[in-house]
Amino acid sequence: MFENLQDRLGSILNGLTGRGALSEADVSAALREVRRALLEADVALDVVRSFTDRVREKAVGAEILKSIKPGQMVVKIVHDELIEMLGGEGVGIDLHAPAPVVVMMVGLQGSGKTTTSAKIAHRLSTREKKKVLMASLDTRRPAAQEQLRQLGAQANIDTLPIISGQSPTDIAARAVQAAKLGGHDVVILDTAGRTHIDEPLMVEMADIKKRSNPHEILLVADSLTGQDAVNLARSFDERVGITGLVLTRMDGDGRGGAALSMRAVTGKPIKLIGVGEKMSELEEFHPRRIADRILGMGDIVSLVERASENIDAEKAAAMAAKMAKGKFDLDDLADQLRQMQKMGGMGGIMGMMPGMAGMKDKMAAAGLDDKLFGRQIAIIQSMTKAERTNPDLLKHSRKKRIAAGSGTDAAAINKLLKMHRQMADIMKMMGGKGKGGMMKQMMGGLAGKMGLGGGMGGGMPDLSNIDPRQLEALQKQAEAAGLGKPGGGMPGLGGLPGGLSGLGGAKLPGLGGGFPGLPGLPKKK
Repeated sequence: MFENLQDRLGSILNGLTGRGALSEADVSAALREVRRALLEADVALDVVRSFTDRVREKAVGAEILKSIKPGQMVVKIVHDELIEMLGGEGVGIDLHAPAPVVVMMVGLQGSGKTTTSAKIAHRLSTREKKKVLMASLDTRRPAAQEQLRQLGAQANIDTLPIISGQSPTDIAARAVQAAKLGGHDVVILDTAGRTHIDEPLMVEMADIKKRSNPHEILLVADSLTGQDAVNLARSFDERVGITGLVLTRMDGDGRGGAALSMRAVTGKPIKLIGVGEKMSELEEFHPRRIADRILGMGDIVSLVERASENIDAEKAAAMAAKMAKGKFDLDDLADQLRQMQKMGGMGGIMGMMPGMAGMKDKMAAAGLDDKLFGRQIAIIQSMTKAERTNPDLLKHSRKKRIAAGSGTDAAAINKLLKMHRQMADIMKMMGGKGKGGMMKQMMGGLAGKMGLGGGMGGGMPDLSNIDPRQLEALQKQAEAAGLGKPGGGMPGLGGLPGGLSGLGGAKLPGLGGGFPGLPGLPKKK
């Protein structure tokens, strides 16, 4: 979503950091470009104006102009102000109220209220072990109630039985009563929307609020609608009184202006963001992490959290044991590729790694998109078990059969085999003798630099025992060590301009041997 803004701000701030000293004119010229970039990203004008004024006020002080690295100081000020504009600290859904806690979902038609209601219910039941009841109050849209019922069945969440002819306020009262009788912790009310804000809608929302006494009123807004979403938030807040925002379609290619404006305009926190169609694709909104991503500093904390949710701990341990023996067959490669797909593919992972955001374009230009993983998995699945275990068996006639079965050609199979050979060689090096192998030495050294105790005998620190605040502190230490700056790269990745194993170089072991294959990550929930 923030790619254009990220590119623009990155080039502006890189121009500043490359200079030895800054004049007031340099700062003013850079801020003009920042202002233009934010306006092009559809950020509200008054938000842009106050943002640039605050940055200018801090950036033209004598302290900055005389500092050792004034350009980096300006980057820090822009970063801090971005975090402030996005809301400072992340705020989750507040469940500190007598059960059942009523959560009322409001918004326009088509913004994704029903799907988001089911996603929140799924999140509360799986992560926080809450018993949730969902109720659809949308009596206008055909099959809206049936849609919520089906989503509930799919996610194994209770839904209120449908009784035709009831008014939205009566359904709300019945839902709260049913939740009390059923021993539910949370009841989610999915209200009706309109194609635009009108008086009957606002009256209906106010009546539902009066009958159900919700603890949370969450406005669901489509992040692709830009300034309209900001006006919508303001209207709902004035008439109904919202407690937080949920932005949907944050995985789209919009300019991100709504996300940057809504918190500043309404003063209400963005609590959750929808990043995909699946039930699990709903994330908490962390201003610091979003600011880091926008400025190309990566988001290691979110990457580790995503890894912990998607990685099977048993498979990771088995993979580590194989690595220690220097073994790595095509089945292992397929597992690594599948795990990368689960974590958001190459683009998703690159966007979260410090200094790697610019790599996505280079990779796309080289034809290394996420479809490549699908083709490579199809090639491996078209092989026999013996061929996957021993790739040396693959001669011309076998390759011809595999190409026909996977819809590819011999060249694609040869590329895959070359990639596998390179990764297998690296696995042998990493699992080699002496001082516990290269992988343990490398990860143990990195852990030592970051002040963490080693897991697995001086290897990768056990991330399962680190809470999110410690992870945030870890990322700050990484940034201080020069790992989080735009263009800074990551340790042990060979600087990476050319280097993905089998994808144009042999620096990083297919990315699969990095995060997904490491032991010590939290177990799958």
